[in-house]
Order: sequence, then structure tokens, then C-alpha cells
Amino acid sequence: MFAFSYPWIFALLPLPWLVRVFFPARQTGGIAVRVPFGARLSAVMQQQGAVPATVRKTWKLMLPALIWLLVLCALARPQWIEPPVVKEIPVRDLLLLVDLSSSMDQKDFMNPAGQAITRLEAVKEVLGDFLVRRKGDRVGLVVFGSAPYLQAPFSTDLSLTRTLLDECDVGMAGPQTAFGDAIGLGVNLFQDSQVPAKTIIALTDGNDTKSQVPPVEAARIAAQREIRIYTVAMGDPTTAGEDKLDQQALKDVAQAAKGSYYFAADRRQLESIYQELDKIETREVKTISHRPRRDLYYYFVVAALFVSLIEKSYTVYRSRRKIPLKAQQTEVRVNPQNGQLEVVS
Repeated sequence: MFAFSYPWIFALLPLPWLVRVFFPARQTGGIAVRVPFGARLSAVMQQQGAVPATVRKTWKLMLPALIWLLVLCALARPQWIEPPVVKEIPVRDLLLLVDLSSSMDQKDFMNPAGQAITRLEAVKEVLGDFLVRRKGDRVGLVVFGSAPYLQAPFSTDLSLTRTLLDECDVGMAGPQTAFGDAIGLGVNLFQDSQVPAKTIIALTDGNDTKSQVPPVEAARIAAQREIRIYTVAMGDPTTAGEDKLDQQALKDVAQAAKGSYYFAADRRQLESIYQELDKIETREVKTISHRPRRDLYYYFVVAALFVSLIEKSYTVYRSRRKIPLKAQQTEVRVNPQNGQLEVVS
């Protein structure tokens, strides 16, 4: 779309005419010859092809007026406005904590086809569908076992995060569970985040057996930094030993970080939990629209220079093509028979 940034500049359009009216050019007297037959002499000269003064004056003013108009167009800053460019800025950073301890290898979950799958395989399927619905958020992935590891940094490329999740395997982070250290690593990852909403969704099937920082203490630090934590427990709550599911610790973590606790005994419950989380932590984006502008003033400047060059070139050309003064002299005499004026070349 074509537009002028400063259209008020065109208010100066009548300025040269106003200057001409209120500050006229100084008139200088010239040498004149008075003859009693001046009217007839003027008529004879017009018959010889002389151009009327009004015509010459009109053509003399047209080119300067055109140049002035082009200069004003350039000063008004003409621009071509491109179609809008829309950019979406995430307003939420979402970090997923996934347990990869040895207990995640138990096949006590069923897929939609009715086949027994491991807990980790069920998590991959459910989290994969969850990631598809988080378009617009920045999502990161931390896996933990005996120690926490950053698997995928915060990114809006959800397909990459899902691919890195699919590449995870049981035991690749160690056989034990360092849940508190995983929360601590997640808190550190939010250190440079400038978004208003910060969320951690932690999934585990065992109790903390390896952390240097207790999970509840790490959750309190997260709450101080306005990070909300949702804990999701999965598996058999009756399990004993190191693989025991410490539901109370997960509830305390969620309560300390102003989140919620969920338990999933099978794949269907796990899927419903993430659907509920998707509704609670709704996807939000901030849209910024920008329309690029391309300046076009130089076209009008070049056009004004071109018209001015044509005018000056034509003036020089006419001055060089003028007939010498002697050749321009015309003799006018009175016919004695009829008393009429005659032009003699």
C-alpha cells in the first residue's frame, strides 16, 4: 500500500504562487518605439506565426510547478507499506521432569491396542500428545535417575523436544531417583527466563533415594521464584523398598510450589491428568505485528532532477538555435495604392 508519512507537507503547494503575488518581481522599464500604426503592426506579426505571450507564459510556468510538486512529494516521505509480519512471543516456559530410573521399565501399563508396555513407553505416548497441544509455549525437558540431566533446553520447536523424549531410555541417567536434584536443576534453568508464567510438571514412579537437596526444600525455592510445580505419580502405590512410591512427598512438593498432585494407575488416568493440566495451564502467546515500510522518496527526487535537466537543456538548445539579429529584422512598409501595411523579408 502506498502512503505518505507527512501528508501535511502538501499544504505548502501554493507557496510559490503566494510569493509571486505578495512579492512580485521588480519591473524594469525598457526602450519602446511608438508608431501610429501599432495595432496593425501587431496583427501582421501574429500572422507571421508569432506565439501569443499568454501561451509562452503558461508553458514557462508548467515545468517549475511540476518540479515543485515532485519536491513536495519527496519531502512528504512516500512509502510502500508491506503486508503485516506477525510474530508470536511465548508467555509461558514449561519444563517437563521425567523419571528414567530402573522402575520405569516395568510393564504394567496398556496401550490403546491392549498390549502391555513399560511405564516409560506410556509416558512417551501421553507426553507426545501433550506437547502437540502446547504450540506457542517454550518447552524444556529434564530427565533424571541417579542424577538430573538437561535433555532439551527451552524451545518453541516442540517436534525437537518430542524427538529427544523418544530417544530417552530407562537407566540412561542411572538406576536411582534424584527427584530433589531434578527440581533444583529445573529452578536454575528458569534463572534467565523473562516470561510471566513458569511451570514444572514432574513425573516419577518412586521415592527420592539419591538427591543432595530434599524435594520439598527445592520446591520451596521454586515457589520463591514464582515457579509452579505439578507432580504426577504413576505405578503401584503398594510397592516397597527403593521403588516405593512416596505419595506424601510428592503432595508436599506440589503444595509448597502452589501446584497440584496427581496419581495415575494406568495409561488412561495418565492421559486424563495431562489433559487436565493442559486446561489448567492454558497456552498463551503474545502477538506482535509489524508492517515493514520501504521509502520511495528518491524516485521523486530523481524525477524532479530529470524534469529540471530537460528544462535547462531545452533553454540552452533554443538559445543556440536562435536566428541572428540581422536575419530576424523584418521591413514593414505602407502600400501607397491601398494604404495597407506590407511585410518585406
